[in-house]
Amino acid sequence: MNFHFPSHFLWGSATAGYQVEGNNINADFWAEEHAEGSPYKDKSGDAIDHYRLYQEDITLMAKLGLKAYRFSIEWARVEPEKGQYSRSAIEHYRHVLETCHKYNITPIVAMHHFSSPKWIMRFGGWASKEISDRFAQYCQVVFRELGDLIPYALTMNEVNLPVMLRETFSNIGFMPPVGIDRKAWMAPKWRESAAHLCGTTVDKYFTFHMISDDVSIALLKETHQKARAMIKQISPNTKVGLSMALSDIQHISGGEKHAKKKWYEFFEQYLPMVEEDDFFGLQNYTREVYGAEGQIKPDEKAELTQMGYEYYPEALGNVIRKVSKAVSIPIIVTEHGIATENDARRIEFISKGLKGVQSCLEEGIDIRGYLHWSTFDNFEWNSGYSLKFGLVEVDRSTQERKIKESAYYLGRIAKENELVMK
Repeated sequence: MNFHFPSHFLWGSATAGYQVEGNNINADFWAEEHAEGSPYKDKSGDAIDHYRLYQEDITLMAKLGLKAYRFSIEWARVEPEKGQYSRSAIEHYRHVLETCHKYNITPIVAMHHFSSPKWIMRFGGWASKEISDRFAQYCQVVFRELGDLIPYALTMNEVNLPVMLRETFSNIGFMPPVGIDRKAWMAPKWRESAAHLCGTTVDKYFTFHMISDDVSIALLKETHQKARAMIKQISPNTKVGLSMALSDIQHISGGEKHAKKKWYEFFEQYLPMVEEDDFFGLQNYTREVYGAEGQIKPDEKAELTQMGYEYYPEALGNVIRKVSKAVSIPIIVTEHGIATENDARRIEFISKGLKGVQSCLEEGIDIRGYLHWSTFDNFEWNSGYSLKFGLVEVDRSTQERKIKESAYYLGRIAKENELVMK
Protein backbone atom coordinates (compact mmCIF):
# COMPACT_ATOMS: atom_id res chain seq x y z
CA MET A 1 0.00 0.00 0.00
CA ASN A 2 1.35 3.41 -0.97
CA PHE A 3 1.85 6.01 1.75
CA HIS A 4 -0.27 9.12 1.26
CA PHE A 5 1.01 12.31 2.82
CA PRO A 6 -1.42 14.40 4.91
CA SER A 7 -4.16 15.94 2.78
CA HIS A 8 -3.00 19.54 3.21
CA PHE A 9 0.73 18.81 2.99
CA LEU A 10 2.56 21.75 1.39
CA TRP A 11 4.55 20.62 -1.67
CA GLY A 12 6.62 23.30 -3.30
CA SER A 13 9.90 25.07 -3.86
CA ALA A 14 11.73 28.15 -2.67
CA THR A 15 13.64 31.18 -3.88
CA ALA A 16 15.14 34.31 -2.32
CA GLY A 17 14.40 37.71 -3.79
CA TYR A 18 17.98 38.89 -4.10
CA GLN A 19 18.97 35.70 -5.89
CA VAL A 20 16.25 35.76 -8.54
CA GLU A 21 14.74 39.23 -8.90
CA GLY A 22 17.71 41.17 -10.22
CA ASN A 23 18.90 44.75 -9.83
CA ASN A 24 18.30 45.06 -6.10
CA ILE A 25 20.50 48.15 -6.07
CA ASN A 26 19.55 49.37 -2.59
CA ALA A 27 20.69 46.19 -0.82
CA ASP A 28 23.89 45.67 1.11
CA PHE A 29 24.79 42.69 -1.08
CA TRP A 30 24.72 44.95 -4.12
CA ALA A 31 27.36 47.06 -2.37
CA GLU A 32 29.43 43.96 -1.59
CA GLU A 33 29.27 42.81 -5.22
CA HIS A 34 30.41 46.18 -6.52
CA ALA A 35 32.98 46.96 -3.84
CA GLU A 36 36.60 47.31 -4.87
CA GLY A 37 38.29 43.92 -4.59
CA SER A 38 34.99 42.07 -4.07
CA PRO A 39 35.36 38.28 -3.86
CA TYR A 40 32.04 37.73 -5.64
CA LYS A 41 32.59 35.66 -8.78
CA ASP A 42 29.75 37.34 -10.69
CA LYS A 43 27.57 40.41 -10.47
CA SER A 44 23.93 39.53 -9.88
CA GLY A 45 22.74 42.02 -12.52
CA ASP A 46 19.34 41.02 -13.87
CA ALA A 47 19.65 37.66 -12.08
CA ILE A 48 16.90 35.53 -13.67
CA ASP A 49 14.61 38.56 -14.00
CA HIS A 50 11.98 37.07 -11.69
CA TYR A 51 10.87 40.56 -10.67
CA ARG A 52 9.52 40.95 -14.20
CA LEU A 53 8.73 37.33 -15.02
CA TYR A 54 7.07 36.22 -11.78
CA GLN A 55 3.68 35.60 -13.41
CA GLU A 56 5.13 33.21 -15.96
CA ASP A 57 7.24 31.57 -13.26
CA ILE A 58 4.33 30.99 -10.88
CA THR A 59 2.22 29.70 -13.77
CA LEU A 60 5.03 27.24 -14.52
CA MET A 61 5.10 26.05 -10.90
CA ALA A 62 1.35 25.47 -11.01
CA LYS A 63 1.58 23.51 -14.28
CA LEU A 64 4.23 21.29 -12.72
CA GLY A 65 1.83 20.56 -9.87
CA LEU A 66 3.56 22.42 -7.07
CA LYS A 67 1.23 23.69 -4.35
CA ALA A 68 3.41 26.12 -2.37
CA TYR A 69 5.97 28.80 -3.16
CA ARG A 70 8.35 30.23 -0.59
CA PHE A 71 9.85 33.57 -1.60
CA SER A 72 11.14 36.68 0.14
CA ILE A 73 9.84 40.21 0.22
CA GLU A 74 12.90 42.41 -0.12
CA TRP A 75 13.23 45.00 2.64
CA ALA A 76 15.57 47.08 0.45
CA ARG A 77 12.85 47.41 -2.21
CA VAL A 78 10.01 48.15 0.20
CA GLU A 79 12.04 50.66 2.24
CA PRO A 80 14.87 51.85 -0.03
CA GLU A 81 15.65 54.73 2.33
CA LYS A 82 14.96 55.06 6.03
CA GLY A 83 11.25 55.72 6.58
CA GLN A 84 10.51 55.97 2.84
CA TYR A 85 8.27 53.16 1.64
CA SER A 86 7.88 52.31 -2.02
CA ARG A 87 4.25 52.04 -3.12
CA SER A 88 5.30 50.39 -6.38
CA ALA A 89 7.30 47.71 -4.54
CA ILE A 90 4.41 46.96 -2.19
CA GLU A 91 2.03 46.69 -5.15
CA HIS A 92 4.48 44.42 -6.93
CA TYR A 93 4.49 41.99 -4.02
CA ARG A 94 0.70 42.25 -3.82
CA HIS A 95 0.55 41.05 -7.42
CA VAL A 96 2.99 38.21 -6.68
CA LEU A 97 0.82 37.08 -3.77
CA GLU A 98 -2.40 37.41 -5.78
CA THR A 99 -0.86 35.38 -8.59
CA CYS A 100 -0.01 32.61 -6.14
CA HIS A 101 -3.59 32.56 -4.85
CA LYS A 102 -4.96 32.64 -8.41
CA TYR A 103 -3.16 29.37 -9.13
CA ASN A 104 -3.95 27.81 -5.73
CA ILE A 105 -0.33 28.02 -4.66
CA THR A 106 0.17 28.73 -0.97
CA PRO A 107 2.61 31.61 -0.50
CA ILE A 108 5.16 31.31 2.29
CA VAL A 109 6.89 34.65 2.70
CA ALA A 110 10.31 35.31 4.22
CA MET A 111 10.49 38.88 5.44
CA HIS A 112 14.29 38.72 5.37
CA HIS A 113 16.55 36.40 3.39
CA PHE A 114 20.11 37.60 4.10
CA SER A 115 19.99 40.90 2.20
CA SER A 116 19.22 44.19 3.97
CA PRO A 117 18.83 47.85 2.92
CA LYS A 118 22.12 49.68 2.59
CA TRP A 119 20.86 52.47 4.82
CA ILE A 120 20.71 50.34 7.98
CA MET A 121 24.52 50.19 7.89
CA ARG A 122 24.64 53.91 8.61
CA PHE A 123 23.46 53.29 12.17
CA GLY A 124 25.36 50.04 12.77
CA GLY A 125 23.45 47.40 10.82
CA TRP A 126 22.49 44.23 12.68
CA ALA A 127 24.64 45.24 15.68
CA SER A 128 22.56 48.36 16.33
CA LYS A 129 20.12 48.51 19.22
CA GLU A 130 17.71 50.12 16.77
CA ILE A 131 17.53 47.10 14.48
CA SER A 132 14.63 45.34 16.20
CA ASP A 133 12.37 48.40 16.01
CA ARG A 134 13.42 49.18 12.43
CA PHE A 135 12.64 45.63 11.30
CA ALA A 136 9.33 45.52 13.19
CA GLN A 137 8.32 48.80 11.54
CA TYR A 138 9.05 47.31 8.11
CA CYS A 139 6.94 44.24 9.00
CA GLN A 140 4.14 46.52 10.19
CA VAL A 141 4.02 48.36 6.86
CA VAL A 142 4.03 45.15 4.82
CA PHE A 143 1.39 43.36 6.89
CA ARG A 144 -0.95 46.32 7.04
CA GLU A 145 -0.93 46.25 3.26
CA LEU A 146 -0.58 42.56 2.47
CA GLY A 147 -1.21 40.53 5.61
CA ASP A 148 -4.52 39.09 4.42
CA LEU A 149 -2.65 37.49 1.49
CA ILE A 150 0.12 35.89 3.59
CA PRO A 151 -0.87 32.63 5.34
CA TYR A 152 2.70 31.75 6.40
CA ALA A 153 5.60 34.03 7.23
CA LEU A 154 9.22 33.52 8.19
CA THR A 155 10.58 36.58 9.94
CA MET A 156 14.12 35.65 8.92
CA ASN A 157 15.89 32.91 7.00
CA GLU A 158 18.58 30.77 8.65
CA VAL A 159 19.04 32.79 11.81
CA ASN A 160 21.83 30.42 12.86
CA LEU A 161 23.89 30.59 9.67
CA PRO A 162 26.24 33.34 10.90
CA VAL A 163 27.42 31.13 13.74
CA MET A 164 27.94 28.28 11.28
CA LEU A 165 29.99 30.59 9.08
CA ARG A 166 32.01 32.14 11.90
CA GLU A 167 34.99 29.80 11.69
CA THR A 168 35.18 30.13 7.92
CA PHE A 169 34.87 33.92 8.04
CA SER A 170 37.53 34.28 10.71
CA ASN A 171 39.98 32.48 8.46
CA ILE A 172 39.68 35.14 5.77
CA GLY A 173 39.82 38.12 8.05
CA PHE A 174 36.39 39.66 8.38
CA MET A 175 34.95 37.79 11.34
CA PRO A 176 36.57 37.53 14.77
CA PRO A 177 37.38 34.38 16.68
CA VAL A 178 35.19 33.97 19.75
CA GLY A 179 36.22 36.28 22.56
CA ILE A 180 37.82 39.05 20.52
CA ASP A 181 36.33 42.44 21.23
CA ARG A 182 34.23 43.94 18.45
CA LYS A 183 36.40 47.07 18.37
CA ALA A 184 39.37 44.92 17.42
CA TRP A 185 37.64 43.29 14.46
CA MET A 186 39.43 43.63 11.16
CA ALA A 187 37.88 43.66 7.72
CA PRO A 188 39.55 43.31 4.34
CA LYS A 189 39.70 46.35 2.06
CA TRP A 190 36.67 45.27 0.06
CA ARG A 191 34.51 45.52 3.17
CA GLU A 192 35.71 49.07 3.66
CA SER A 193 34.71 49.77 0.08
CA ALA A 194 31.30 48.10 0.62
CA ALA A 195 30.74 50.21 3.72
CA HIS A 196 31.57 53.33 1.72
CA LEU A 197 29.02 52.32 -0.94
CA CYS A 198 26.45 52.05 1.86
CA GLY A 199 27.29 55.56 2.98
CA THR A 200 29.10 54.59 6.15
CA THR A 201 32.39 53.41 7.60
CA VAL A 202 33.58 49.87 8.21
CA ASP A 203 33.19 50.13 11.99
CA LYS A 204 29.41 50.48 11.46
CA TYR A 205 29.24 47.88 8.70
CA PHE A 206 27.60 44.85 10.30
CA THR A 207 25.62 42.60 7.95
CA PHE A 208 23.22 39.81 8.87
CA HIS A 209 25.97 37.27 8.24
CA MET A 210 28.05 38.76 11.05
CA ILE A 211 25.52 37.98 13.83
CA SER A 212 27.60 35.50 15.80
CA ASP A 213 28.61 37.07 19.13
CA ASP A 214 26.45 37.06 22.26
CA VAL A 215 25.40 40.71 21.94
CA SER A 216 24.27 40.53 18.31
CA ILE A 217 22.56 37.15 18.83
CA ALA A 218 20.58 38.67 21.70
CA LEU A 219 19.52 41.50 19.36
CA LEU A 220 18.57 38.92 16.73
CA LYS A 221 16.29 37.14 19.21
CA GLU A 222 14.67 40.44 20.17
CA THR A 223 14.22 41.33 16.50
CA HIS A 224 12.41 38.08 15.73
CA GLN A 225 10.18 38.39 18.77
CA LYS A 226 9.20 42.00 18.02
CA ALA A 227 8.56 41.20 14.36
CA ARG A 228 6.44 38.17 15.27
CA ALA A 229 4.40 40.23 17.75
CA MET A 230 3.85 42.94 15.16
CA ILE A 231 2.76 40.48 12.48
CA LYS A 232 0.38 38.63 14.81
CA GLN A 233 -1.12 41.91 16.05
CA ILE A 234 -1.98 43.00 12.51
CA SER A 235 -2.64 39.61 10.90
CA PRO A 236 -3.49 37.09 13.65
CA ASN A 237 -4.31 34.34 11.15
CA THR A 238 -0.83 34.40 9.64
CA LYS A 239 1.31 31.55 10.95
CA VAL A 240 4.73 32.90 11.91
CA GLY A 241 8.09 31.18 12.38
CA LEU A 242 11.72 31.35 11.37
CA SER A 243 14.10 28.94 9.67
CA MET A 244 17.39 27.38 10.68
CA ALA A 245 20.06 25.67 8.59
CA LEU A 246 20.77 22.35 10.29
CA SER A 247 23.25 19.72 9.25
CA ASP A 248 22.84 16.23 10.62
CA ILE A 249 25.42 16.35 13.44
CA GLN A 250 26.91 12.89 13.95
CA HIS A 251 29.92 11.58 15.85
CA ILE A 252 32.20 8.61 16.12
CA SER A 253 33.78 7.41 19.36
CA GLY A 254 35.57 10.32 21.01
CA GLY A 255 33.60 12.98 19.17
CA GLU A 256 30.64 13.19 21.52
CA LYS A 257 31.64 16.50 23.14
CA HIS A 258 32.38 18.19 19.83
CA ALA A 259 29.04 17.06 18.40
CA LYS A 260 27.12 18.17 21.48
CA LYS A 261 28.82 21.58 21.41
CA LYS A 262 28.05 22.10 17.72
CA TRP A 263 24.38 21.11 18.13
CA TYR A 264 24.07 23.61 20.96
CA GLU A 265 25.73 26.40 18.93
CA PHE A 266 23.78 25.67 15.75
CA PHE A 267 20.38 24.89 17.26
CA GLU A 268 19.77 24.74 20.98
CA GLN A 269 20.92 28.27 21.84
CA TYR A 270 18.20 29.62 19.53
CA LEU A 271 15.32 27.65 21.05
CA PRO A 272 14.09 30.56 23.23
CA MET A 273 13.36 32.44 19.99
CA VAL A 274 10.77 29.94 18.79
CA GLU A 275 8.82 29.36 22.01
CA GLU A 276 5.78 31.28 20.76
CA ASP A 277 6.17 30.51 17.05
CA ASP A 278 3.48 28.71 15.04
CA PHE A 279 5.87 26.46 13.11
CA PHE A 280 9.55 25.68 12.73
CA GLY A 281 11.29 26.08 9.34
CA LEU A 282 13.88 23.31 8.98
CA GLN A 283 16.58 23.46 6.29
CA ASN A 284 19.00 20.65 5.59
CA TYR A 285 21.58 19.78 2.96
CA THR A 286 24.10 17.32 4.44
CA ARG A 287 25.66 15.86 7.58
CA GLU A 288 28.73 16.70 9.67
CA VAL A 289 30.67 13.98 11.49
CA TYR A 290 32.85 14.73 14.52
CA GLY A 291 35.68 12.77 16.10
CA ALA A 292 38.05 13.35 18.99
CA GLU A 293 39.95 16.04 17.04
CA GLY A 294 36.89 17.83 15.68
CA GLN A 295 35.04 17.61 12.37
CA ILE A 296 36.06 14.73 10.13
CA LYS A 297 36.30 15.30 6.40
CA PRO A 298 34.18 13.00 4.21
CA ASP A 299 35.86 9.83 3.04
CA GLU A 300 37.89 10.22 -0.17
CA LYS A 301 35.40 7.94 -1.93
CA ALA A 302 32.40 9.96 -0.75
CA GLU A 303 30.36 11.80 -3.36
CA LEU A 304 30.49 15.57 -2.93
CA THR A 305 28.11 18.21 -4.24
CA GLN A 306 29.21 21.42 -5.99
CA MET A 307 29.14 23.04 -2.54
CA GLY A 308 31.67 20.51 -1.28
CA TYR A 309 29.03 18.90 0.92
CA GLU A 310 28.84 15.16 1.37
CA TYR A 311 25.96 13.71 -0.67
CA TYR A 312 23.84 12.42 2.18
CA PRO A 313 20.06 12.76 1.66
CA GLU A 314 19.40 10.54 4.69
CA ALA A 315 20.33 13.57 6.81
CA LEU A 316 16.88 15.12 6.40
CA GLY A 317 14.97 12.49 8.34
CA ASN A 318 17.64 12.39 11.03
CA VAL A 319 17.48 16.15 11.60
CA ILE A 320 13.68 16.17 11.67
CA ARG A 321 13.76 13.59 14.46
CA LYS A 322 16.29 15.60 16.48
CA VAL A 323 14.37 18.84 16.11
CA SER A 324 11.03 17.20 16.94
CA LYS A 325 12.40 16.20 20.35
CA ALA A 326 13.13 19.85 21.17
CA VAL A 327 10.15 21.74 19.74
CA SER A 328 6.43 21.18 20.21
CA ILE A 329 5.29 23.09 17.11
CA PRO A 330 4.76 21.76 13.57
CA ILE A 331 7.77 21.46 11.28
CA ILE A 332 7.93 22.64 7.66
CA VAL A 333 10.95 21.67 5.59
CA THR A 334 11.56 25.12 4.15
CA GLU A 335 14.71 24.17 2.20
CA HIS A 336 16.25 20.88 1.08
CA GLY A 337 18.35 20.55 -2.03
CA ILE A 338 21.62 19.86 -3.78
CA ALA A 339 24.01 21.77 -6.01
CA THR A 340 24.78 19.53 -8.97
CA GLU A 341 24.85 19.47 -12.76
CA ASN A 342 23.63 15.85 -12.62
CA ASP A 343 19.86 16.07 -12.41
CA ALA A 344 19.53 12.33 -11.88
CA ARG A 345 21.40 12.75 -8.61
CA ARG A 346 18.99 15.56 -7.67
CA ILE A 347 16.04 13.24 -8.26
CA GLU A 348 17.68 10.58 -6.11
CA PHE A 349 18.38 13.20 -3.43
CA ILE A 350 14.72 14.27 -3.38
CA SER A 351 13.50 10.66 -3.31
CA LYS A 352 15.74 9.55 -0.45
CA GLY A 353 15.11 12.74 1.50
CA LEU A 354 11.36 12.28 1.19
CA LYS A 355 11.60 8.68 2.32
CA GLY A 356 13.01 10.13 5.53
CA VAL A 357 10.12 12.59 5.76
CA GLN A 358 7.65 9.77 5.18
CA SER A 359 9.24 7.68 7.90
CA CYS A 360 9.04 10.60 10.34
CA LEU A 361 5.36 11.12 9.55
CA GLU A 362 4.72 7.43 10.17
CA GLU A 363 6.39 7.88 13.57
CA GLY A 364 3.85 10.59 14.38
CA ILE A 365 6.04 13.68 13.89
CA ASP A 366 4.00 16.71 12.83
CA ILE A 367 5.46 17.78 9.47
CA ARG A 368 3.37 20.15 7.37
CA GLY A 369 5.33 20.54 4.16
CA TYR A 370 8.40 20.10 1.95
CA LEU A 371 9.89 22.97 -0.07
CA HIS A 372 12.79 22.21 -2.37
CA TRP A 373 15.70 24.59 -2.82
CA SER A 374 15.62 25.96 -5.36
CA THR A 375 12.95 26.54 -7.98
CA PHE A 376 15.56 27.88 -10.39
CA ASP A 377 19.27 27.88 -10.98
CA ASN A 378 20.05 31.34 -9.64
CA PHE A 379 22.59 33.73 -8.14
CA GLU A 380 24.33 31.93 -5.28
CA TRP A 381 25.88 34.89 -3.51
CA ASN A 382 29.70 34.97 -3.69
CA SER A 383 29.68 31.82 -5.86
CA GLY A 384 27.77 33.69 -8.56
CA TYR A 385 26.00 31.58 -11.14
CA SER A 386 28.30 28.56 -10.93
CA LEU A 387 26.18 26.44 -8.59
CA LYS A 388 23.13 24.58 -9.92
CA PHE A 389 20.49 24.08 -7.24
CA GLY A 390 17.44 24.53 -9.46
CA LEU A 391 14.57 22.36 -10.59
CA VAL A 392 14.47 24.67 -13.59
CA GLU A 393 17.46 25.76 -15.67
CA VAL A 394 17.64 29.36 -16.88
CA ASP A 395 19.42 30.55 -20.02
CA ARG A 396 20.41 33.98 -18.76
CA SER A 397 21.18 35.28 -22.24
CA THR A 398 17.48 34.91 -23.14
CA GLN A 399 15.93 34.26 -19.68
CA GLU A 400 14.37 31.12 -21.15
CA ARG A 401 13.25 28.59 -18.54
CA LYS A 402 14.16 24.94 -19.20
CA ILE A 403 12.36 22.41 -17.04
CA LYS A 404 14.52 19.64 -15.62
CA GLU A 405 13.27 16.12 -15.03
CA SER A 406 13.60 16.72 -11.28
CA ALA A 407 10.89 19.41 -11.55
CA TYR A 408 8.53 16.97 -13.24
CA TYR A 409 9.38 14.38 -10.60
CA LEU A 410 8.59 16.64 -7.64
CA GLY A 411 5.49 17.85 -9.47
CA ARG A 412 4.20 14.28 -9.83
CA ILE A 413 4.73 13.72 -6.11
CA ALA A 414 2.82 16.92 -5.36
CA LYS A 415 -0.06 15.99 -7.64
CA GLU A 416 -0.42 12.47 -6.25
CA ASN A 417 0.49 13.41 -2.67
CA GLU A 418 2.60 10.31 -2.37
CA LEU A 419 6.20 9.31 -2.99
CA VAL A 420 6.24 7.99 -6.56
CA MET A 421 8.81 5.76 -8.18
CA LYS A 422 11.64 7.56 -9.99
